[in-house]
Amino acid sequence: MDLDTLLHHYFGSDDPDAIAPEALVLGKEKLAVDFGIERDPGRRFALWTLMEAFGFAPPPAEAFEKDAKLRRAAEAYLTAAWRAEGPQ
Repeated sequence: MDLDTLLHHYFGSDDPDAIAPEALVLGKEKLAVDFGIERDPGRRFALWTLMEAFGFAPPPAEAFEKDAKLRRAAEAYLTAAWRAEGPQ
């Protein structure tokens, strides 16, 4: 999945800084719904990472409770993202 395409699909812009507040609210709602109904593991993980980037993803244990492999991948993603941010 292409990040620019996902951003444009859900938020109407491929530039996160240019997303209007109302588009952000609607996009988050649509993204959460699509995440909830998506069954393809790869697409589901991609949607979760986008939700995480916008700060509203459920914890990996909830998001991927029935898929241990995806849960571990999400936990590894969060660990890598935390390390990339470095000390604050």
